[in-house]
Amino acid sequence: MEQFAPVKRSGDGQPVRYLIVDDSVFARKNLASMVQSFGGEVAGEAGDGVSAIAEYDRLTPDIVLMDITMPQMEGIEAAEKIVRAHPGARIVMVSSVGYQENIVAALQRGARHFVQKPVKPEVLYEIIKYVMRDDQETAQSAGA
Repeated sequence: MEQFAPVKRSGDGQPVRYLIVDDSVFARKNLASMVQSFGGEVAGEAGDGVSAIAEYDRLTPDIVLMDITMPQMEGIEAAEKIVRAHPGARIVMVSSVGYQENIVAALQRGARHFVQKPVKPEVLYEIIKYVMRDDQETAQSAGA
């Protein structure tokens, strides 16, 4: 796999911690190997939206990579519930169902970005850098 410069948290320089949510074990393992190649740490995994909410509450990861189509609770609904409880949550939707209305709905409910499956490591890397940088700029403009 391609070598990427590590993406670190701005405040403490620690590795970015991820929660990977997908009903496919294969997809979770694939995303895990990608984020590890970016210097990230997989804090946890979940196979549906209900588990994603519980794991987010337990782990408070830096970024959630969330599938849209899952059993029990869809990713868009789970993202909305996580962001409602944790306004600073950074959620990137990951889905093969790239319909415009799904992307718009996810962003309206608090997701920060969207990446299409099959996920290309270089695309995910740029999105993660963007999402993490977005928070740094917000913090700086707020005088933090």
